[in-house]
Amino acid sequence: MRDVDQSSPVDKADIASADRIKADIAAGRDELVPAEIVNRLIAGGNPVKIWRAYREMTARDLAARAGISASYLSEIESGKKEGSLSAMKRIAEALEVDLDDLA
Repeated sequence: MRDVDQSSPVDKADIASADRIKADIAAGRDELVPAEIVNRLIAGGNPVKIWRAYREMTARDLAARAGISASYLSEIESGKKEGSLSAMKRIAEALEVDLDDLA
């Protein structure tokens, strides 16, 4: 009797993709985000505030790292202002997330 590889091409592709993701996480190029954080984002919470809390940063710390005023950050987090593109880029960089993660 012959050994037959019964893995489908899709299975092999999925396994290869999972291996790349694991390698990216191990190398620090990606991270696993707890379900609680993902659920808060999906529920419509302010992504800047959620990521800031997840990163265990105070609003003052984030504002300083992003080079914006704490009051401006507060307005962004409360939804009073959207935040300029340049400010949002700096916030994303300070939070170590993609700009898309703050949309």
